[in-house]
Amino acid sequence: MPRFNSALLLYNGNAGKGDNEQKLRETVPLLSREIKELTILQTASIEEVIESCRTYAAKIDLLIILGGDGTIHNCINAIASEPIRPTIAILPGGTSNDFSRMLQLPQNLSNAAEAIVNGSIIDVDLAKSNATYFLNFWGIGMVADTSKNINEQQKKTLGVLSYFMSTLKTVSQSEPFSYKIETNEETYEGEAVMILLLNGAFIGTRQIPISSIEPADGQLDVLIVKNSSLLSFRELLSMSNTDVGNDALEELTHFQSNNLKITTEIAKEIDMDGEIHTNTPAEIRILPKHIKMIKA
Repeated sequence: MPRFNSALLLYNGNAGKGDNEQKLRETVPLLSREIKELTILQTASIEEVIESCRTYAAKIDLLIILGGDGTIHNCINAIASEPIRPTIAILPGGTSNDFSRMLQLPQNLSNAAEAIVNGSIIDVDLAKSNATYFLNFWGIGMVADTSKNINEQQKKTLGVLSYFMSTLKTVSQSEPFSYKIETNEETYEGEAVMILLLNGAFIGTRQIPISSIEPADGQLDVLIVKNSSLLSFRELLSMSNTDVGNDALEELTHFQSNNLKITTEIAKEIDMDGEIHTNTPAEIRILPKHIKMIKA
């Protein structure tokens, strides 16, 4: 008996017809084994992605997203406020595929399809910043500047390497900014070059080795990187262990919270899951176990 009665496989038609046909050949036969009724939908715009997710949300058991972090972000925002939400599955088809890594999904599409039909369904937290939802991370400062500095042509040809090239460019350009973070427990003030709120542990394929990052604990991990601690942040990214007590992390400001208000002296652009949205100020709160996702 199929595991799911109905599912929608949604993918971005602008990614290239030949490439998409190959991706579908690699995944659809495997998925069909455990899905009684599988609808495949090619979208041509962000607006169509959002509209399709909302249209199908209450009609399907499973929403399979073939795409990258940006497509996932838009799908999540489309269904987050719907009264009935399907389980979400990811076929990693983007450049970084960060949250799929958090779910331990293989980056090979055939293996990811196998993981979807055999994996476990878990509850995952979602966060909301003003009127926008995010799944993986929220950031201002250097992380948002890096997203803006990415050369789209380089991204197409070089993939993940384009993110590292943008980061190298951004490190020398980012200026410190004044911030104030208010939580239910404490207030933090000072200057930083980057502030990250983490529900997932991967950004640009790089894992931030902080063991408390868990997408179903009802908390966001907040990381404040000052100009003086930028070297420590680089050291943290180079580590392969997940020891919160390491020296690099002690040079950074790190805490957890489920409700924050962030203001900056000068309005800063907000990067959510790799997508640039509105500016600060922002009020952010966690929505515990708000969506169901498939984990390998």
